[in-house]
Amino acid sequence: MGTKKFRPTTPSLRGMSVSDFAEVTKKTPEKSLLSVKKKNAGRNAQGKITVRHQGGGNRQKYRIIDFKRNKEDMEATVVGIEYDPNRSANIALIKYEDGELAYILAPKGLKDGDKVISSDKADIKPGNCIKLENIPVGTLIHNVEINPNQGGKLVRVAGQSARLMAKEGKYAHLRLPSGEMRLVLANCKATIGVIGNEENENIKIGKAGRKRHMGWRPEVRGSVMNPVDHPHGGGEGRAPVGHAGPMTPWGKPALGYKTRAKHKKSNRLITKRRK
Repeated sequence: MGTKKFRPTTPSLRGMSVSDFAEVTKKTPEKSLLSVKKKNAGRNAQGKITVRHQGGGNRQKYRIIDFKRNKEDMEATVVGIEYDPNRSANIALIKYEDGELAYILAPKGLKDGDKVISSDKADIKPGNCIKLENIPVGTLIHNVEINPNQGGKLVRVAGQSARLMAKEGKYAHLRLPSGEMRLVLANCKATIGVIGNEENENIKIGKAGRKRHMGWRPEVRGSVMNPVDHPHGGGEGRAPVGHAGPMTPWGKPALGYKTRAKHKKSNRLITKRRK
């Protein structure tokens, strides 16, 4: 998977790039696996904006992804690789031997016609789903469960993978993409391989219109506001922040401020913090 650049015939095209969709082999989604995706423009049930700069955007349908992989010991064939507007990774449509269709995250190297399976006796190859206790140490994995049978929660972004570092008792030691070392129960499932579409991080949006298509509205800098509207506002002409560091519109530290709860129960499972 690569990126496609444009001749700079306009200012916005000069830095713009898009995916070349080389991995994608199926253009239309499976209708039985689509769901309505409602828009709320960043508003809660009371109609109040709780997430700013959201609204508009292209109409989308949600693709129902099988993160649990509960259909065990039954082979499935890859029908096609598809683009998913709801995530950075591509998705693969698979068909089980009994005819059931499902979507999974498409790992790097998975092609049409390949066989995948969810089983404790499965081979160590991309797309197969296996419990951590049965995966060899050093294997690259993704879509990792935190609790058994809950479905994959960790490592679901394009181009990312975790590495199984060790197995000790009922826990497996994982190194996550952030650099964090974490303990996960060994009877949790994970999928083998690195998630595909790794060039996604190199894509340059290039113009404001593309962000609007994604449902993002314009963002105004705090430094051009009045003091009543933002801690960075006010002053004659361009003025510095005026604080020890940048702040949110509500006066909280914006950069380098740790927001994780100090007494969170899962803290004991983190053996080394992220970088």
